[in-house]
Amino acid sequence: MHTDLPDPAILALIQEHTGPVSELRCTAGGFSSDLTALVGCEKGPFFVKAVRNRPGGRRDSLLREWLVNVSVRSLSPPLLWDAEDDGWVVLGFEAVEGRDADFAPGSLDLPLVVDAVARIGRLPLPEVARDWRETRWDRFARDRSEAELFQGDSLLHTDVNPSNFLVGERELWVVDWSWPTRGAGFLDPALLAVQLIASGHAPASAEGWVARCPAWQRADPAAIDAFAGANSLMGEAFSARKPDAGWLKAMAEACRAWAGHRGVGVEQGG
Repeated sequence: MHTDLPDPAILALIQEHTGPVSELRCTAGGFSSDLTALVGCEKGPFFVKAVRNRPGGRRDSLLREWLVNVSVRSLSPPLLWDAEDDGWVVLGFEAVEGRDADFAPGSLDLPLVVDAVARIGRLPLPEVARDWRETRWDRFARDRSEAELFQGDSLLHTDVNPSNFLVGERELWVVDWSWPTRGAGFLDPALLAVQLIASGHAPASAEGWVARCPAWQRADPAAIDAFAGANSLMGEAFSARKPDAGWLKAMAEACRAWAGHRGVGVEQGG
């Protein structure tokens, strides 16, 4: 068996669901998991996500992904099993083959990505998500009335980036529902616009793409402006916190470019 698993205890925990494991390869995971891996096994393969069973952010994030999966299976690989002990919480998903979407200008993936974001916006808000109020941008809004513009009853993915849109031969999957929230429907299209700018689009071109999403079409332009300003301040704050992280600097520049395109002035962080 080939394995690069950092903690062999996980194998014992998941074996009831996998059967004998023939291969386990860790993948480049996001910040929300302690482990992501492809598991070749008697009953699989499976894509596995695991976090250490400790109270707090990573465990809470995985539990949200666990709870929301049944509501997003029209877009995402289904959760097939789960396992938990004192050390770990593990989710086992159907393994799908795909590559990261290409967000660059001229990419043939762009219509698929925009359609996927639009489909997210049409999903009914599951009851389990009613208490998942989106608040991360509130402290960057100019006042409480602006922060209220980010509220709504749409289910949001909120982690829109190329690695979370997997392009297969026949379909596209939206993965890594690590922090779904309830908020204004235009937020996911807005986050896509920033990602498109970071991938080389002019702001007007990026907005042209996301304008295909009904949630964007229905949004009050003043709400979008308010979010552009708050998102730019968030980008500056995150980049200032980790000045050596080039990707954070690039995202801050994209956020600032979008805010400038919308005529929203923001004070740059130090």
